Amino acid sequence: MVDKEDLREQFTEAFEGADYPVNSPMDLVPALPQGPGTTFESGDFSMTAMELNTKAGGEQEFPYEDVDDLVDDIMNGLEDQDYI
Repeated sequence: MVDKEDLREQFTEAFEGADYPVNSPMDLVPALPQGPGTTFESGDFSMTAMELNTKAGGEQEFPYEDVDDLVDDIMNGLEDQDYI
């Protein structure tokens, strides 16, 4: 079972170092510890940043002014697509 709060914390930690505002997913890559291969895991959920963008990126509406709005949309996209 996925711990949504843990997953939210992982996304926040990974993306908070980006240079906001961010205008595209590519603006987030330099902030990621292992670039697009950075993996987010919780329970039976496991997805790299690249997979995250391709599978659940439809909910994201760039630009983002801060990490909280970005993470909210990522979480909503994952839920809408039944990944979590």
